[in-house]
Amino acid sequence: MRCPWCDADADRVVDSRPADTGSAIRRRRECGACSRRYTTFERIEDVGLVVLKRAGSKEPFVRAKLAGSIRKALADRPVTPTEVEIMVDRIQGRLRRRGPEITSQLVGQEVLAALRRTDEAAYLRFASVYKEFEGVADFEREMVSLQKKAPAKRRRSP
Repeated sequence: MRCPWCDADADRVVDSRPADTGSAIRRRRECGACSRRYTTFERIEDVGLVVLKRAGSKEPFVRAKLAGSIRKALADRPVTPTEVEIMVDRIQGRLRRRGPEITSQLVGQEVLAALRRTDEAAYLRFASVYKEFEGVADFEREMVSLQKKAPAKRRRSP
């Protein structure tokens, strides 16, 4: 593993433990060249999940794309990076259980559900893009819909 600080390839593992509800291994490493410490995560490689797009095309599922969308919706919100990773792990697990081919609509619905449970403002941000809001009326309609449903539990992982 290359050190993110000095790019040396001489590190040692200082600590290793399960992370993200057991779906990953967290390792603390120390660089042998500059003595700085950093954290890495080891996960099972995602193989075989294919997303069917609205236009009919297919593309491989990309975890980083899912995580990026969620991070963007949660930008400047009181949610930790660890909570985001747990959310991504859980969404990915639910998608994987649906089979090797999933629709982009299913991915969007899973993200909306997770964000609604975690942070309503982030939910509205994501919904505005996913549902293609065109103006204030669309936001108002979505907020009324949020209020009609049971109150969201804030700051809880999905």
